[in-house]
Amino acid sequence: MPVVRHTDARRTTTPNATMTTHASPTQGGSAQLAVWTVEMTPGAAGPPHTFDVEQVWTVLDGRARADVDDEHHDLGPGDVLVLPADSVRRVHAVDAFRAVVAAPAGARATPVDGEPVLPPWIA
Repeated sequence: MPVVRHTDARRTTTPNATMTTHASPTQGGSAQLAVWTVEMTPGAAGPPHTFDVEQVWTVLDGRARADVDDEHHDLGPGDVLVLPADSVRRVHAVDAFRAVVAAPAGARATPVDGEPVLPPWIA
């Protein structure tokens, strides 16, 4: 079984968060699943977007609000959010927020009114 060392994890920083890839086809450890950590500072919010696959978010620390289609979900440590494919979502960090996310590798994100992209933390 492959081991991906913490020191080898790939980090990608956007204006909204830092994603640390733990396993993915290009990172090692998995050919079909991507696993990464999302870290957000208080007040940060990702852009509204969709993914073409289901994602599972497990909150490790902090608090966030997830807007999913027309619903709002308050999240805290230990909560799990299952985001259906093609749902419009936006995550807002209420406090410093950290979650681990799992999704099929190669998933495409589509910004509202944008074109699909393959985020580097999923590749």
